[in-house]
Amino acid sequence: MCTVNDVDVLTSVAGAVLGPGSHAVVDLLDVVPGVQVDAVRAADDLLPRLAHEESLANILMLARASLRPGGVLVAAVPELDRLGALRPTAPPPKVNGDRVTVQLWDWAPDGLSYGLEVVTLLRGAAGWEISATASTRHRVLSAAEMEEALGAAGFVSVQRLAPGESGYRVPVWVAVA
Repeated sequence: MCTVNDVDVLTSVAGAVLGPGSHAVVDLLDVVPGVQVDAVRAADDLLPRLAHEESLANILMLARASLRPGGVLVAAVPELDRLGALRPTAPPPKVNGDRVTVQLWDWAPDGLSYGLEVVTLLRGAAGWEISATASTRHRVLSAAEMEEALGAAGFVSVQRLAPGESGYRVPVWVAVA
């Protein structure tokens, strides 16, 4: 799930690459064909979900076409390829005051994809209550697959930033149009 801070970090990375000035930045799912922008950003659940839906190549080409020359795609992509063999069932819950968000992972037998269930609990007067749920399926994307997909979509100067380099909790891919 993407938070405002997640988006701010991705926008900051785009701004650092593009340099000083005002930049038109849009979320990947808000790209409008024919409208060019300086940066397109994608938070960490999006590309693995689109890969599972067999839409990754098309959406990356759409993103590339929407960028002005020298524009950037900034995409956060968790690298879970090493976890497939371990098949963890959940990361630690996120606690924010009276709100707790829990993720549950249901791995495919081959470890190449997983179902993601996100459950949000709120503390009410009578105790904890489920306030929201969401379910998706994701394909695990390795660093090599990401580099190949970005290159195939026409991006150049593809770079993977580690969390310590970007300030984001998962690796961030920066690709220039």
